[in-house]
Amino acid sequence: MVLDSKRKRADFILEPAAKALIKVNPNTISFISLILAGVAGALVYLSYDNLTGLLLPLAAATILVSGFLDALDGKIARLAGKSGRRGDFIDHVIDRYADVLMIGAVAVSSWCNPYLGMLAIIGVLLTSYMGTQAQAVGAGRHYAGLLGRADRLVLMVAACVVQWALFLFGVVWIDLGFVSFTIFEIMMLWFAVVGNLTAIQRAYSTWKFLK
Repeated sequence: MVLDSKRKRADFILEPAAKALIKVNPNTISFISLILAGVAGALVYLSYDNLTGLLLPLAAATILVSGFLDALDGKIARLAGKSGRRGDFIDHVIDRYADVLMIGAVAVSSWCNPYLGMLAIIGVLLTSYMGTQAQAVGAGRHYAGLLGRADRLVLMVAACVVQWALFLFGVVWIDLGFVSFTIFEIMMLWFAVVGNLTAIQRAYSTWKFLK
């Protein structure tokens, strides 16, 4: 993962927040992040028919908060001595549901071709699956590749902001004459192509480890 490998650089923000919320159950933080992911997905889905509103920038802000809470729950668990297999399991489950709620909302919205959306979801889920499967067979949790969860969240935020900014200039679809597309479709194409390449990279790395 490009950005997940930089997580420690965010400790100057995460640690004070985790200390302030140390009495809160980490799983509660995880479930709040999931709810916010669902809200963000709904905002993106509804935004195509409400471009004059602020749904896209609101979606971007909601994704940021959801991602921050997703990083915060593990930090709280470690500081409070509550880390465990159950917490790790719940965190992975919630992350996958959050991914589907946000990316799936784009896939079924008017912003995106549904077939491209399907390929993007496959790429994202396979990327995560290969990482956890490596851990299951004893190769350790794999975070390698170009498309980690932090990367996806940042790209989602950027897509919301850029798509909204283009609308302010009177552009919704980018028309090249022979093809028209939205910023969200560019993002989903990246998820589809790079997600599957990342999954293959992780699978190959795990295969080599198991020799």
